[in-house]
Amino acid sequence: MSNLEIIAPSATPIEGLKPTETPLLEMRDVSKRYGGFVALNKMNFYIGRNEVVGLLGDNGAGKSTLVKMMSGINPPTSGQIFANGKPVNFNMRSDSESAGIETIYQDIALVDQMSITRNIFLGREITNSFGFMNHKAMENKTIEILGSAVQISGIDDPDKEVGFLSGGQKQAVAIARAVHFKRNILLLDEPTSALSVRETEHLLAYVRDLKTQGTSSVLVTHNLYHAFQVCDRFVVMSHGAKVYEARKEDTSIEEVTYHVIRT
Repeated sequence: MSNLEIIAPSATPIEGLKPTETPLLEMRDVSKRYGGFVALNKMNFYIGRNEVVGLLGDNGAGKSTLVKMMSGINPPTSGQIFANGKPVNFNMRSDSESAGIETIYQDIALVDQMSITRNIFLGREITNSFGFMNHKAMENKTIEILGSAVQISGIDDPDKEVGFLSGGQKQAVAIARAVHFKRNILLLDEPTSALSVRETEHLLAYVRDLKTQGTSSVLVTHNLYHAFQVCDRFVVMSHGAKVYEARKEDTSIEEVTYHVIRT
């Protein structure tokens, strides 16, 4: 999707639901402009503790722009961001990482030519007292991660190149990396688009399990059936604005579908 998402002049953001406790992350009236184009229009969005939020909408709705903003890739033009109730500035990727956010993109963002171990510790390598990478320590930790943090079917060699893994196995490695580094928020941008049915079920199960372990997630997806399997709350966007929001117990897949397609 292009970064230039044009908002219709008549689009009016809705207030939506209010958090009942201090959210892990909250965006208040955030907007993103590219010259005369408005990609996000006074968007209000929050991620609560131990919940999965479904971020829904058609192509060009502004979902990816919002995810990139939460990832620190695209700073907002205006508005405020709060992490655990405190104002923060997300001007770069390291800012969102400091707030405990990990993003798993549709293209997974792993390096195919590197091993599973190197991918898990990429940019966060374990070093010895001389500052050199401690390959053995990273390999041992990877074996532990593969066996406990996230069960990855068919992987028993931490030195295996990521390029030889299936799409589902790559997603699992990315999730394992996030779990190991204690991220409290996972942003999953269309994670099931290239997965098989079995791999999709495994990924959705990971998201459910992570919630019980204290990791909240935002699931960006076009598949509303997948969203209803794991999400606690739904936010529908259109032309850069929120047009509908409801908790799962207060809505139905038919109602959410209506709001997605009517925009």
